[in-house]
Order: sequence, then C-alpha cells, then structure tokens
Amino acid sequence: MKPDWDALRAEYKNHSTILIADVDCTASGRALCQEVGVRGYPTLKWGDPDDLQDYKGGRALEDLRKFVADLRPLCGPVDPSACSDAQRKMIEEFTKMGGEKREGLIQQKVEEIEAIEAKFKQVAEGISKEYEAASKRKKVETEALDPRELGWLKAVRALAAQSGGTRQSAGTQPSSQASGEL
Repeated sequence: MKPDWDALRAEYKNHSTILIADVDCTASGRALCQEVGVRGYPTLKWGDPDDLQDYKGGRALEDLRKFVADLRPLCGPVDPSACSDAQRKMIEEFTKMGGEKREGLIQQKVEEIEAIEAKFKQVAEGISKEYEAASKRKKVETEALDPRELGWLKAVRALAAQSGGTRQSAGTQPSSQASGEL
C-alpha cells in the first residue's frame, strides 16, 4: 500500500486544498495518532484536521484516486458554506459561546465518549472471560470422552458398509468355525 500512497501524495503535492500525508505512529507521531484515534496500522483518515474520519474504501491506487477526486469542501467552522442551515446555526452558537463554556462542553463530550469506551471494554472483557471459561469446559469435557469410541464407531460403520452390513463384530466367530482354526 505504501507505494500507492506515496504516488497519490506526489500527485497532490502542490494542491491548494488537499493534503496527502503520513505520520509514523511508532515514533514522533505517536501523540498525534493517539489524539486522532489511530489503533492499528495502516489507518487512513480524512477530513477536517480537527475532526478526522476513518477511511473505509479500497486501498489500491485507483480507489484512493477516485476517493480524493470525489472530495468536496467539508462543512465546518473554517468554511461553513458547505453546511446545512442547522449545521451553520450550531457552528454559530459554538462560535458565540465563551471559551470556558465551550471547553466545558468539549470535556463533557470527551467524558461521554470515554464512558461509552469503558462500557464497551467492560463488555468485551466479560465476553473474553466467558470465552476462556467455555474453552476450559470444552477441553475438560472432550478429554473426559473416550476418544477411541468415535473412531471405533466410524470404523465399524465403514466395515459394515463394505460388507453390505453383514459383517459380524470383532471378537466373535461364526458357529461353524472351531476356535483356534486357521
């Protein structure tokens, strides 16, 4: 994917409104990656730098080119012309509110998201513990079974099918044969 990304970046190198960039999340870009929610690599994000969205399209060069070619101005405080009336009104309210109140709302939203993440993590941990317990039960229960039984049942079924169902079970002999005769 890196060669395709680099090719796209070269194509838009001097574009006035589109920036194609990459960040090394394992080195000096770690803090930025955490801030914008990068959890795996490679992660592609697009949009307003203060409100990046996850890219969910194809990752081949042609897919990336098509996505970038279809980009239109985004609704946001920098350029509200692309916004609906309701969005412009909300941006206007946020702009008029004092910095302290705005910071309070930002903190409230961050806490709401953290609470959602914490709930999810709790559920995921519960599922993980339940899975581990089920795996242990499965192992104990399967080990308690005699593994030869199923194999022997299948072998007897195969022998019966080969002989048309008339084969006698192992260990018994027809009455016309004397024991020990070859």
